[in-house]
Amino acid sequence: MRPYITLCLIALFLGIPLLGQAAEQPNIIFIMVDDLGPEWISCYGAEDINTPSIDALADTGMKFDVAYSMPKCTPTRATLLTGQYPFRHGWMNHWDVPRWGHGMNFDAKHNTSFARLLKDGGYKTAIAGKWQINDFRVEPNVLKDHGFDAWCMWTGYETGNAPSAKRYWDAYIHTNEGSEIRKDAFGPEVYTDFIIDFMKENKDEPMLIYYPMVLTHSPLVNTPLEPKAMTNQARFKSMVEYTDHNVGRIVTALDELEIREDTILIFTTDNGTSPGIKGTLNGREVKGGKGLLSERGCRVPFIVNGPGQVPAGVTSPCLTDFTDMLPTFCELAGVELPEDLELDGHSIAPVIRGERKLGKRDWIMAMGGDVARLDEEGRVVPALPYAPRTVRDQRYKLIVDENAIPTALYQLVVDPGEENNLLQSKDKNDKEALKRLTRIVAEFPEQDALPRYDRNPAQEWDTDPVKK
Repeated sequence: MRPYITLCLIALFLGIPLLGQAAEQPNIIFIMVDDLGPEWISCYGAEDINTPSIDALADTGMKFDVAYSMPKCTPTRATLLTGQYPFRHGWMNHWDVPRWGHGMNFDAKHNTSFARLLKDGGYKTAIAGKWQINDFRVEPNVLKDHGFDAWCMWTGYETGNAPSAKRYWDAYIHTNEGSEIRKDAFGPEVYTDFIIDFMKENKDEPMLIYYPMVLTHSPLVNTPLEPKAMTNQARFKSMVEYTDHNVGRIVTALDELEIREDTILIFTTDNGTSPGIKGTLNGREVKGGKGLLSERGCRVPFIVNGPGQVPAGVTSPCLTDFTDMLPTFCELAGVELPEDLELDGHSIAPVIRGERKLGKRDWIMAMGGDVARLDEEGRVVPALPYAPRTVRDQRYKLIVDENAIPTALYQLVVDPGEENNLLQSKDKNDKEALKRLTRIVAEFPEQDALPRYDRNPAQEWDTDPVKK
Protein backbone atom coordinates (compact mmCIF):
# COMPACT_ATOMS: atom_id res chain seq x y z
CA MET A 1 0.00 0.00 0.00
CA ARG A 2 1.31 3.45 -0.87
CA PRO A 3 2.60 5.54 2.07
CA TYR A 4 0.19 8.45 1.55
CA ILE A 5 -2.81 6.07 1.67
CA THR A 6 -1.51 4.50 4.87
CA LEU A 7 -1.13 7.92 6.50
CA CYS A 8 -4.65 8.90 5.48
CA LEU A 9 -6.15 5.71 6.94
CA ILE A 10 -4.24 6.16 10.20
CA ALA A 11 -5.42 9.77 10.44
CA LEU A 12 -9.03 8.79 9.82
CA PHE A 13 -8.84 5.94 12.37
CA LEU A 14 -7.46 8.29 15.04
CA GLY A 15 -9.91 11.05 14.19
CA ILE A 16 -7.16 13.46 13.13
CA PRO A 17 -8.45 16.04 10.65
CA LEU A 18 -6.60 16.27 7.35
CA LEU A 19 -5.51 19.72 6.26
CA GLY A 20 -6.69 19.85 2.67
CA GLN A 21 -6.37 17.01 0.22
CA ALA A 22 -3.60 14.47 0.79
CA ALA A 23 -0.66 14.96 -1.56
CA GLU A 24 -0.23 11.75 -3.54
CA GLN A 25 3.15 10.78 -4.94
CA PRO A 26 2.19 9.96 -8.53
CA ASN A 27 4.06 7.51 -10.67
CA ILE A 28 6.20 9.43 -13.16
CA ILE A 29 7.06 7.89 -16.52
CA PHE A 30 9.36 9.88 -18.78
CA ILE A 31 9.61 8.52 -22.34
CA MET A 32 12.29 10.13 -24.49
CA VAL A 33 12.65 8.98 -28.10
CA ASP A 34 16.07 9.18 -29.80
CA ASP A 35 16.31 11.50 -32.85
CA LEU A 36 12.72 12.46 -33.66
CA GLY A 37 11.25 15.86 -34.42
CA PRO A 38 7.59 16.94 -34.28
CA GLU A 39 7.31 16.48 -38.06
CA TRP A 40 6.94 12.76 -37.29
CA ILE A 41 4.15 13.02 -34.70
CA SER A 42 0.73 13.32 -36.31
CA CYS A 43 -0.90 15.34 -33.51
CA TYR A 44 1.70 18.05 -34.20
CA GLY A 45 0.70 18.20 -37.85
CA ALA A 46 2.92 15.47 -39.32
CA GLU A 47 1.45 14.31 -42.63
CA ASP A 48 3.63 11.30 -43.50
CA ILE A 49 2.84 9.19 -40.43
CA ASN A 50 0.04 8.10 -38.14
CA THR A 51 0.87 7.87 -34.43
CA PRO A 52 -2.45 6.97 -32.76
CA SER A 53 -1.10 6.01 -29.32
CA ILE A 54 0.92 9.21 -28.96
CA ASP A 55 -1.97 11.26 -30.35
CA ALA A 56 -4.26 9.72 -27.74
CA LEU A 57 -1.94 11.02 -25.00
CA ALA A 58 -2.39 14.52 -26.42
CA ASP A 59 -6.14 14.12 -26.86
CA THR A 60 -6.57 13.13 -23.21
CA GLY A 61 -3.72 15.25 -21.83
CA MET A 62 -1.64 18.35 -22.46
CA LYS A 63 0.40 19.05 -25.59
CA PHE A 64 3.08 21.74 -25.40
CA ASP A 65 3.59 23.92 -28.45
CA VAL A 66 7.15 24.96 -27.64
CA ALA A 67 9.61 22.68 -25.85
CA TYR A 68 13.39 22.56 -26.28
CA SER A 69 15.88 19.79 -25.82
CA MET A 70 19.54 20.33 -26.59
CA PRO A 71 20.31 19.65 -30.28
CA LYS A 72 22.37 16.47 -29.68
CA CYS A 73 22.17 13.35 -27.55
CA THR A 74 24.86 13.80 -24.92
CA PRO A 75 24.15 17.42 -23.90
CA THR A 76 20.43 16.62 -23.71
CA ARG A 77 20.93 13.65 -21.40
CA ALA A 78 23.18 15.48 -18.97
CA THR A 79 20.87 18.51 -18.98
CA LEU A 80 17.81 16.37 -18.31
CA LEU A 81 19.42 14.55 -15.40
CA THR A 82 20.90 17.61 -13.68
CA GLY A 83 18.46 20.44 -14.37
CA GLN A 84 21.43 22.52 -15.55
CA TYR A 85 22.38 23.95 -18.92
CA PRO A 86 25.51 22.60 -20.62
CA PHE A 87 27.37 25.83 -19.87
CA ARG A 88 27.03 24.84 -16.18
CA HIS A 89 27.40 21.03 -16.15
CA GLY A 90 30.07 21.01 -18.89
CA TRP A 91 28.73 18.21 -21.11
CA MET A 92 28.69 20.63 -23.99
CA ASN A 93 29.37 18.28 -26.87
CA HIS A 94 28.69 14.79 -28.04
CA TRP A 95 30.84 12.11 -26.38
CA ASP A 96 30.15 8.37 -26.56
CA VAL A 97 31.83 7.23 -23.35
CA PRO A 98 31.86 3.46 -24.15
CA ARG A 99 33.25 4.16 -27.63
CA TRP A 100 35.85 6.85 -26.90
CA GLY A 101 36.70 6.40 -23.22
CA HIS A 102 39.59 8.52 -21.89
CA GLY A 103 38.23 8.24 -18.36
CA MET A 104 35.20 10.38 -19.17
CA ASN A 105 32.12 9.51 -17.12
CA PHE A 106 28.95 11.06 -15.78
CA ASP A 107 30.23 11.06 -12.22
CA ALA A 108 27.65 10.64 -9.46
CA LYS A 109 30.08 12.18 -6.96
CA HIS A 110 29.95 15.48 -8.82
CA ASN A 111 26.55 15.47 -10.54
CA THR A 112 23.09 14.97 -9.14
CA SER A 113 20.22 13.27 -10.97
CA PHE A 114 16.46 13.41 -10.67
CA ALA A 115 16.43 9.63 -10.08
CA ARG A 116 18.58 9.88 -6.98
CA LEU A 117 16.43 12.64 -5.53
CA LEU A 118 13.19 10.72 -6.11
CA LYS A 119 14.64 7.46 -4.83
CA ASP A 120 15.62 9.26 -1.64
CA GLY A 121 12.03 10.54 -1.55
CA GLY A 122 10.54 7.05 -1.48
CA TYR A 123 10.24 6.12 -5.16
CA LYS A 124 11.03 2.81 -6.80
CA THR A 125 13.17 3.70 -9.80
CA ALA A 126 13.94 2.05 -13.13
CA ILE A 127 15.56 2.91 -16.45
CA ALA A 128 15.54 1.17 -19.82
CA GLY A 129 17.04 1.99 -23.21
CA LYS A 130 20.07 4.22 -23.93
CA TRP A 131 22.44 5.84 -21.43
CA GLN A 132 25.67 6.64 -23.33
CA ILE A 133 27.41 8.69 -20.63
CA ASN A 134 29.10 5.89 -18.63
CA ASP A 135 30.95 2.73 -19.66
CA PHE A 136 29.31 -0.26 -17.99
CA ARG A 137 32.49 -2.34 -18.40
CA VAL A 138 34.29 0.07 -16.09
CA GLU A 139 31.30 0.89 -13.87
CA PRO A 140 28.83 -2.02 -14.04
CA ASN A 141 26.68 -0.66 -11.20
CA VAL A 142 26.91 3.05 -11.95
CA LEU A 143 23.17 3.31 -12.58
CA LYS A 144 22.62 2.41 -8.95
CA ASP A 145 24.90 5.32 -8.01
CA HIS A 146 22.69 7.57 -10.13
CA GLY A 147 19.58 6.48 -8.26
CA PHE A 148 18.11 3.56 -10.22
CA ASP A 149 16.96 0.35 -8.55
CA ALA A 150 16.70 -1.63 -11.78
CA TRP A 151 17.94 -1.22 -15.35
CA CYS A 152 17.77 -2.80 -18.79
CA MET A 153 20.06 -0.91 -21.13
CA TRP A 154 21.76 -1.07 -24.47
CA THR A 155 25.37 -0.62 -23.40
CA GLY A 156 26.25 1.77 -26.18
CA TYR A 157 28.86 0.82 -28.73
CA GLU A 158 31.85 -0.45 -26.75
CA THR A 159 35.09 -0.14 -28.69
CA GLY A 160 36.66 -3.57 -29.08
CA ASN A 161 33.38 -5.41 -28.46
CA ALA A 162 31.63 -5.87 -31.81
CA PRO A 163 28.35 -7.37 -30.47
CA SER A 164 27.76 -4.21 -28.45
CA ALA A 165 26.95 -2.29 -31.64
CA LYS A 166 23.55 -4.00 -31.68
CA ARG A 167 20.72 -2.09 -30.06
CA TYR A 168 17.94 -3.56 -32.21
CA TRP A 169 18.10 -7.17 -33.46
CA ASP A 170 20.38 -9.41 -31.35
CA ALA A 171 20.56 -6.57 -28.85
CA TYR A 172 23.51 -6.35 -26.47
CA ILE A 173 21.87 -5.51 -23.16
CA HIS A 174 23.09 -4.61 -19.68
CA THR A 175 20.94 -5.38 -16.63
CA ASN A 176 21.54 -5.65 -12.88
CA GLU A 177 23.02 -9.08 -13.65
CA GLY A 178 25.52 -7.90 -16.29
CA SER A 179 25.77 -7.63 -20.09
CA GLU A 180 24.79 -10.24 -22.67
CA ILE A 181 23.57 -10.77 -26.24
CA ARG A 182 19.83 -11.36 -26.54
CA LYS A 183 19.88 -13.62 -29.59
CA ASP A 184 17.05 -13.01 -32.07
CA ALA A 185 15.44 -10.49 -29.71
CA PHE A 186 14.37 -7.02 -30.86
CA GLY A 187 15.85 -4.59 -28.36
CA PRO A 188 12.92 -2.12 -28.13
CA GLU A 189 10.60 -5.01 -27.30
CA VAL A 190 12.96 -6.20 -24.53
CA TYR A 191 13.19 -2.71 -23.00
CA THR A 192 9.41 -2.25 -23.04
CA ASP A 193 8.84 -5.72 -21.56
CA PHE A 194 11.21 -4.79 -18.75
CA ILE A 195 9.29 -1.59 -17.98
CA ILE A 196 5.95 -3.39 -17.92
CA ASP A 197 7.37 -6.10 -15.64
CA PHE A 198 8.77 -3.42 -13.32
CA MET A 199 5.34 -1.77 -13.14
CA LYS A 200 3.71 -5.10 -12.28
CA GLU A 201 6.21 -5.76 -9.50
CA ASN A 202 5.99 -2.27 -7.98
CA LYS A 203 2.47 -1.08 -8.72
CA ASP A 204 1.69 -0.52 -5.05
CA GLU A 205 4.63 1.87 -4.60
CA PRO A 206 5.31 5.24 -6.25
CA MET A 207 7.47 4.63 -9.31
CA LEU A 208 9.83 6.72 -11.40
CA ILE A 209 10.48 5.17 -14.82
CA TYR A 210 12.91 6.80 -17.20
CA TYR A 211 12.68 5.34 -20.71
CA PRO A 212 15.27 6.88 -23.06
CA MET A 213 14.36 4.78 -26.10
CA VAL A 214 16.93 3.54 -28.61
CA LEU A 215 14.35 4.16 -31.35
CA THR A 216 14.51 5.93 -33.84
CA HIS A 217 18.29 6.40 -34.06
CA SER A 218 20.24 4.82 -36.92
CA PRO A 219 20.96 2.16 -38.08
CA LEU A 220 17.59 2.09 -39.82
CA VAL A 221 16.18 -1.42 -39.49
CA ASN A 222 13.07 -3.45 -40.13
CA THR A 223 10.81 -3.93 -37.12
CA PRO A 224 8.65 -6.89 -36.10
CA LEU A 225 5.59 -4.95 -37.31
CA GLU A 226 7.09 -4.13 -40.72
CA PRO A 227 9.70 -6.77 -41.62
CA LYS A 228 9.79 -6.00 -45.36
CA ALA A 229 10.44 -2.25 -45.53
CA MET A 230 12.93 -1.70 -48.36
CA THR A 231 14.11 1.94 -48.28
CA ASN A 232 15.66 3.99 -45.49
CA GLN A 233 12.66 6.31 -45.46
CA ALA A 234 10.28 3.34 -45.21
CA ARG A 235 12.35 1.77 -42.43
CA PHE A 236 12.45 5.04 -40.52
CA LYS A 237 8.68 5.37 -40.80
CA SER A 238 8.23 1.82 -39.52
CA MET A 239 10.55 2.60 -36.58
CA VAL A 240 8.38 5.61 -35.68
CA GLU A 241 5.31 3.39 -35.89
CA TYR A 242 7.00 0.86 -33.61
CA THR A 243 7.76 3.68 -31.18
CA ASP A 244 4.06 4.50 -31.14
CA HIS A 245 3.29 0.80 -30.66
CA ASN A 246 5.51 0.66 -27.56
CA VAL A 247 3.89 3.78 -26.11
CA GLY A 248 0.55 2.06 -26.58
CA ARG A 249 1.80 -1.06 -24.80
CA ILE A 250 2.85 0.99 -21.76
CA VAL A 251 -0.48 2.83 -21.58
CA THR A 252 -2.38 -0.45 -21.92
CA ALA A 253 -0.33 -1.92 -19.07
CA LEU A 254 -1.15 1.10 -16.88
CA ASP A 255 -4.84 0.53 -17.56
CA GLU A 256 -4.65 -3.20 -16.88
CA LEU A 257 -2.76 -2.63 -13.63
CA GLU A 258 -5.38 0.00 -12.67
CA ILE A 259 -2.70 2.63 -11.98
CA ARG A 260 -3.33 4.95 -14.92
CA GLU A 261 -4.95 7.58 -12.68
CA ASP A 262 -1.96 7.35 -10.34
CA THR A 263 0.48 8.07 -13.16
CA ILE A 264 1.82 11.13 -14.97
CA LEU A 265 3.35 10.11 -18.29
CA ILE A 266 5.53 12.46 -20.33
CA PHE A 267 6.39 11.80 -23.97
CA THR A 268 9.17 13.71 -25.71
CA THR A 269 12.37 13.28 -27.75
CA ASP A 270 16.06 14.10 -27.21
CA ASN A 271 16.61 16.25 -30.31
CA GLY A 272 15.48 16.66 -33.90
CA THR A 273 15.35 13.99 -36.58
CA SER A 274 18.57 12.70 -38.12
CA PRO A 275 19.79 14.47 -41.27
CA GLY A 276 18.74 12.72 -44.45
CA ILE A 277 15.20 12.05 -43.24
CA LYS A 278 12.46 14.34 -44.51
CA GLY A 279 8.95 14.78 -43.16
CA THR A 280 5.99 17.02 -43.91
CA LEU A 281 4.71 19.25 -41.12
CA ASN A 282 1.54 21.27 -41.69
CA GLY A 283 2.18 21.39 -45.43
CA ARG A 284 5.87 22.29 -45.09
CA GLU A 285 8.76 19.93 -45.87
CA VAL A 286 11.08 19.58 -42.88
CA LYS A 287 14.56 18.10 -43.20
CA GLY A 288 16.02 16.37 -40.19
CA GLY A 289 18.03 18.90 -38.18
CA LYS A 290 19.73 16.95 -35.42
CA GLY A 291 22.78 18.89 -34.24
CA LEU A 292 21.52 22.25 -35.50
CA LEU A 293 20.39 25.27 -33.52
CA SER A 294 17.41 25.68 -35.82
CA GLU A 295 13.97 24.58 -34.65
CA ARG A 296 14.62 21.39 -36.64
CA GLY A 297 17.36 20.54 -34.18
CA CYS A 298 16.07 21.54 -30.76
CA ARG A 299 12.27 21.94 -30.83
CA VAL A 300 10.75 18.63 -29.76
CA PRO A 301 7.29 17.19 -29.18
CA PHE A 302 6.30 17.32 -25.51
CA ILE A 303 3.09 15.73 -24.23
CA VAL A 304 1.97 15.17 -20.63
CA ASN A 305 -0.82 12.77 -19.77
CA GLY A 306 -2.40 11.87 -16.44
CA PRO A 307 -6.15 11.25 -16.20
CA GLY A 308 -7.55 13.06 -13.18
CA GLN A 309 -4.30 14.96 -12.63
CA VAL A 310 -3.52 16.62 -15.97
CA PRO A 311 -6.24 18.57 -17.85
CA ALA A 312 -7.41 16.78 -20.99
CA GLY A 313 -7.33 18.11 -24.54
CA VAL A 314 -5.20 21.16 -23.72
CA THR A 315 -2.58 22.73 -25.98
CA SER A 316 -0.26 24.69 -23.71
CA PRO A 317 1.64 27.84 -24.75
CA CYS A 318 3.98 27.40 -21.78
CA LEU A 319 7.67 27.56 -22.69
CA THR A 320 9.79 24.72 -21.33
CA ASP A 321 13.16 23.09 -21.88
CA PHE A 322 14.88 20.06 -20.40
CA THR A 323 16.41 21.95 -17.47
CA ASP A 324 12.85 22.12 -16.11
CA MET A 325 12.43 18.37 -15.68
CA LEU A 326 14.34 17.80 -12.43
CA PRO A 327 12.49 20.51 -10.45
CA THR A 328 9.20 19.45 -12.07
CA PHE A 329 9.63 15.82 -11.07
CA CYS A 330 10.54 16.83 -7.52
CA GLU A 331 7.51 19.09 -7.14
CA LEU A 332 5.16 16.46 -8.57
CA ALA A 333 6.65 13.90 -6.18
CA GLY A 334 6.60 16.16 -3.13
CA VAL A 335 10.39 15.91 -2.84
CA GLU A 336 12.32 18.93 -1.57
CA LEU A 337 15.20 20.22 -3.65
CA PRO A 338 18.60 20.26 -1.90
CA GLU A 339 19.42 23.77 -0.73
CA ASP A 340 22.89 23.68 -2.29
CA LEU A 341 21.71 22.42 -5.70
CA GLU A 342 22.30 25.01 -8.42
CA LEU A 343 19.55 24.78 -11.04
CA ASP A 344 18.77 26.55 -14.28
CA GLY A 345 15.34 24.97 -14.64
CA HIS A 346 11.93 25.93 -13.23
CA SER A 347 9.17 23.54 -12.27
CA ILE A 348 6.22 23.39 -14.65
CA ALA A 349 4.23 21.20 -12.25
CA PRO A 350 1.56 23.93 -11.72
CA VAL A 351 1.05 24.10 -15.48
CA ILE A 352 0.86 20.32 -15.77
CA ARG A 353 -1.77 20.19 -13.01
CA GLY A 354 -3.81 22.95 -14.65
CA GLU A 355 -3.20 25.45 -11.84
CA ARG A 356 -1.49 27.96 -14.12
CA LYS A 357 -1.51 28.62 -17.86
CA LEU A 358 2.12 29.72 -18.07
CA GLY A 359 5.25 28.86 -16.12
CA LYS A 360 7.90 31.20 -14.75
CA ARG A 361 9.84 31.36 -17.99
CA ASP A 362 9.99 34.16 -20.53
CA TRP A 363 12.60 32.30 -22.60
CA ILE A 364 14.16 28.89 -23.24
CA MET A 365 17.60 27.96 -24.52
CA ALA A 366 19.42 25.23 -26.47
CA MET A 367 23.11 24.64 -27.05
CA GLY A 368 25.60 21.84 -27.59
CA GLY A 369 26.65 19.72 -30.54
CA ASP A 370 29.69 18.57 -32.52
CA VAL A 371 32.22 16.37 -30.67
CA ALA A 372 34.18 17.26 -27.55
CA ARG A 373 37.98 17.36 -27.63
CA LEU A 374 40.90 16.17 -25.54
CA ASP A 375 43.11 18.70 -23.76
CA GLU A 376 46.87 18.37 -23.32
CA GLU A 377 46.31 16.12 -20.29
CA GLY A 378 43.92 13.83 -22.15
CA ARG A 379 40.81 15.05 -20.35
CA VAL A 380 37.58 15.52 -22.27
CA VAL A 381 36.70 19.21 -22.54
CA PRO A 382 34.30 21.33 -24.62
CA ALA A 383 35.25 21.86 -28.25
CA LEU A 384 35.04 25.65 -27.77
CA PRO A 385 35.40 27.90 -24.70
CA TYR A 386 31.96 29.32 -25.49
CA ALA A 387 29.51 27.26 -27.51
CA PRO A 388 27.04 28.78 -30.00
CA ARG A 389 23.49 28.78 -28.65
CA THR A 390 19.95 29.87 -29.32
CA VAL A 391 17.49 31.67 -27.04
CA ARG A 392 13.81 32.05 -27.88
CA ASP A 393 10.64 33.47 -26.43
CA GLN A 394 7.06 33.02 -27.60
CA ARG A 395 7.63 34.84 -30.91
CA TYR A 396 11.33 35.33 -31.62
CA LYS A 397 14.57 33.38 -31.47
CA LEU A 398 18.16 34.59 -31.48
CA ILE A 399 21.24 32.57 -32.45
CA VAL A 400 24.72 33.64 -31.31
CA ASP A 401 28.14 32.30 -32.32
CA GLU A 402 31.20 31.26 -30.29
CA ASN A 403 31.93 34.93 -29.57
CA ALA A 404 28.37 35.59 -28.31
CA ILE A 405 27.78 37.69 -31.44
CA PRO A 406 24.25 37.47 -32.89
CA THR A 407 24.13 35.71 -36.25
CA ALA A 408 20.38 35.31 -36.78
CA LEU A 409 17.03 36.56 -35.53
CA TYR A 410 13.76 34.95 -36.59
CA GLN A 411 10.11 35.68 -35.88
CA LEU A 412 8.90 32.11 -35.62
CA VAL A 413 5.18 32.82 -35.55
CA VAL A 414 5.25 33.99 -39.16
CA ASP A 415 8.47 32.22 -40.22
CA PRO A 416 8.52 28.70 -38.74
CA GLY A 417 11.05 27.56 -41.35
CA GLU A 418 13.55 30.26 -40.28
CA GLU A 419 13.99 31.61 -43.79
CA ASN A 420 13.99 35.37 -43.11
CA ASN A 421 16.89 36.59 -40.96
CA LEU A 422 15.75 39.81 -39.25
CA LEU A 423 19.10 40.78 -37.78
CA GLN A 424 19.26 43.93 -39.92
CA SER A 425 15.54 44.67 -39.74
CA LYS A 426 14.46 48.26 -39.05
CA ASP A 427 11.09 47.17 -37.70
CA LYS A 428 10.52 48.38 -34.14
CA ASN A 429 9.31 45.02 -32.83
CA ASP A 430 12.23 43.17 -34.40
CA LYS A 431 14.75 45.61 -32.95
CA GLU A 432 13.18 45.33 -29.48
CA ALA A 433 13.28 41.54 -29.71
CA LEU A 434 16.96 41.65 -30.64
CA LYS A 435 17.76 43.84 -27.64
CA ARG A 436 15.67 41.70 -25.29
CA LEU A 437 17.21 38.38 -26.29
CA THR A 438 20.73 39.81 -26.46
CA ARG A 439 20.38 40.97 -22.85
CA ILE A 440 19.49 37.42 -21.83
CA VAL A 441 22.57 36.00 -23.58
CA ALA A 442 24.73 38.60 -21.84
CA GLU A 443 23.73 37.11 -18.47
CA PHE A 444 25.32 33.73 -19.27
CA PRO A 445 28.87 32.97 -18.06
CA GLU A 446 31.58 34.26 -20.37
CA GLN A 447 33.14 30.78 -20.54
CA ASP A 448 31.43 27.42 -20.44
CA ALA A 449 32.19 25.00 -17.61
CA LEU A 450 34.27 21.85 -17.89
CA PRO A 451 32.59 18.48 -17.21
CA ARG A 452 32.79 17.51 -13.54
CA TYR A 453 34.30 14.05 -13.14
CA ASP A 454 37.06 12.07 -11.49
CA ARG A 455 38.85 10.39 -14.36
CA ASN A 456 38.45 6.63 -14.70
CA PRO A 457 41.59 4.57 -15.39
CA ALA A 458 42.78 4.57 -19.02
CA GLN A 459 41.51 1.60 -20.99
CA GLU A 460 42.87 -0.17 -24.05
CA TRP A 461 39.83 0.95 -26.04
CA ASP A 462 40.42 4.69 -25.50
CA THR A 463 40.27 6.47 -28.86
CA ASP A 464 40.21 10.05 -30.08
CA PRO A 465 37.12 10.70 -32.23
CA VAL A 466 38.50 14.00 -33.48
CA LYS A 467 41.55 12.35 -35.03
CA LYS A 468 39.65 9.39 -36.51
